[in-house]
Amino acid sequence: MAKLEIIDMQKLYKTGDGVRHINISVEEGELVTLLGPSGCGKTTILRTVGGFIECDAGDIQIDQQSIIHLPPEKRPTAMVFQSYNLWPHMTVHDNLEFGLKLRKIAKPERQKRISNMLELVKMPDMHKKYPGQMSGGQQQRIAIARSLLLEPQVLLLDEPFSALDAKIRQQMREELRKIQTDLNITVLFVTHDQEEAMALSDRVIVMNKGSIEQVGTPNQIYNRPISRYVADFIGEMNFLNLPQGKVLAVRPENVQVMPGSGGEMAGFVRTIMMLGHYIEMTVDTDYGIVKAFITDEQSQKFARGDAVSMTFNHTQEYMPA
Repeated sequence: MAKLEIIDMQKLYKTGDGVRHINISVEEGELVTLLGPSGCGKTTILRTVGGFIECDAGDIQIDQQSIIHLPPEKRPTAMVFQSYNLWPHMTVHDNLEFGLKLRKIAKPERQKRISNMLELVKMPDMHKKYPGQMSGGQQQRIAIARSLLLEPQVLLLDEPFSALDAKIRQQMREELRKIQTDLNITVLFVTHDQEEAMALSDRVIVMNKGSIEQVGTPNQIYNRPISRYVADFIGEMNFLNLPQGKVLAVRPENVQVMPGSGGEMAGFVRTIMMLGHYIEMTVDTDYGIVKAFITDEQSQKFARGDAVSMTFNHTQEYMPA
């Protein structure tokens, strides 16, 4: 049974932007990510679930009960924002305790929950710290802890790690995924970062101009994109304009490069670039530039300007853009 159901939901703004005919089902304990570029409607969907924006049409249900007429504070949801939204004049303890006080939870129980939650987010000694005394990653941990303390049935996360540097962002993803699976929390997550979506999610919903383009597991979205838009948006993709108006799509890791001729497509080495644990090679062909990911050992066989041929392990065809 689905924990969260969004049923034919619509929200349009005066500009004409917004979202139309949104149907999403999230199972209990599932982490589902809304992925897409800025302005595609993903945050609008999240805010309608949280009650911060009213729907124009459709329904939103949690455990088969409609929540669209409830204000945010009455909904069984909690939202974590990109900007942390911690009160700067309150200690960590007071920030965490505030929501529990509103729910009239007894003081001994509040203290117990707060201590357990700080242990869970690996910040057991932070009770007396103020937000201004902590790093961005630490503040975001506290923001997540504050939301989890309310024991929401659905946790809503709006680009929570985008303000953090790359290394901290990766650590926070790992921490969130561990907490989410340990507690079996149902999560609706918003990001424009495809790597983040692929790393975190049970399923990904790719958004395009206010509509859902594709829903699937990270593997399905990456390996079987149903449209050129998804193929182009997720990961690296070569698009080759073949005769008869066909467009062949192949990912760089599925391109095998060999010296000389004999492959499916011929060309000349354009660039060879070291990118950490792999080498990126680009090849000029009659059908466009092809990017290939190869090993350092393989790269030793090639130099700029060399004639090469390529074979493709996995391809898809799309209509011209």
